[in-house]
Amino acid sequence: MNFIDLFSGAGGLSEGFIRAGFKPVAHVEIDKAACNTMITRAAYHYLKRTGNFNSYLDYIQNKITRTELYSLIPNKERESVINLSIGDENNEIIFDKIDSLKGDKSIDFIIGGPPCQAYSIVGRSRDGNRMQGDSRNYLFREYAKFLEYYQPRYFVFENVIGLKSAKTKNGDSYLEMMRELFLEKGYYTEYKILEAKDFGVLQNRKRIILIGKKNGKEGFYPKFEKVQSGVTVSEIFKDLPSLRAGAGEYYKTNYKPYNGTYLFESHIRNGLDFTTQHISRPNTEQDKGIYKLAVEKWEDGQQRLNYNDIPLHWQTHKNTKSFVDRFKVVAADLPYSQTVVAHICKDGHYYIHPDKSQNRSLTPREAARLQTFPDDFFFEGISEKPSRTAAYKQIGNAVPPLMAEKIANKLKEIYE
Repeated sequence: MNFIDLFSGAGGLSEGFIRAGFKPVAHVEIDKAACNTMITRAAYHYLKRTGNFNSYLDYIQNKITRTELYSLIPNKERESVINLSIGDENNEIIFDKIDSLKGDKSIDFIIGGPPCQAYSIVGRSRDGNRMQGDSRNYLFREYAKFLEYYQPRYFVFENVIGLKSAKTKNGDSYLEMMRELFLEKGYYTEYKILEAKDFGVLQNRKRIILIGKKNGKEGFYPKFEKVQSGVTVSEIFKDLPSLRAGAGEYYKTNYKPYNGTYLFESHIRNGLDFTTQHISRPNTEQDKGIYKLAVEKWEDGQQRLNYNDIPLHWQTHKNTKSFVDRFKVVAADLPYSQTVVAHICKDGHYYIHPDKSQNRSLTPREAARLQTFPDDFFFEGISEKPSRTAAYKQIGNAVPPLMAEKIANKLKEIYE
């Protein structure tokens, strides 16, 4: 079951499919930092498969450089991550690269979804033209070209729920335009809004998952059983060392004792005795004052902080009527958190750690755990030096691997 991942980002969707037994042929992504992350993950899978996993462990403990890590894997592994934008200027190049990688193998699945900003409700509300002139609105047409060229048996197209209401200036639905185009290419499609929390993810994350089947007919969409995690968000913090703002390590961080099962069952903890990228942003005294106030309000009857409740000398925004919840605690005592989005790379105000004594926003590792990325998943920057900002962006844009794995397992049943 060979697949291509388009608009792959850091590879959350791909990670789930690999766990389910699918084999990646290529990942296509425009963001250089995300491509570096995917090459590092390709190195992880290759070295684990070939019995040289200690070299990967050396890398995430900063004992060898990224250049040295990449020298240990075949060129084909590195070349399987294609750092190009999808569109007329590059499609032929991408096709040639993938054709070279796949050889005689067929492409059974295409997965991935175009950038969501053009369809998101928040994105439209913040844009003066409501994203009407944004070229990303029509990237699904490029996706269709890959379907036409490779003729996979199935495809999985993921996007934000705002896609359901996004319309052109003429009032046409982008979602229905997609489905009509995919049908022209020979793919019947069905979609549902799926919630990450129903797959055991400790996060309130709703996404449209549209599945297409070559020459399909109505009624093939998988049925997913809802999974209750049985724990609260506090679970992701239990074995991580306490940090103050600005503290932590990009590389090896040892765990505290942990007696639970969720972190193992969700594949977040998967055999190592340490993790990485548990490093907190530095925060101003003003931010820390607001964070403390937000946590105290939550502790006092689960109240959320309204921006207008912040003392005037700490208010920096003139907008006091919309986005008044811009400071928000990740509540440890709830069964799931608010949605982790890419904006976390700009500031952590919407992702305040629930422990008042730590008084900070989430680290990349904590955000990655809310997304169910395994603790040995290393997020790269553009240069050899890790980047906290790049990690946050990749994590916020990703599909939770645990959710992706369960979707992939159901599709495997149908496929077989």
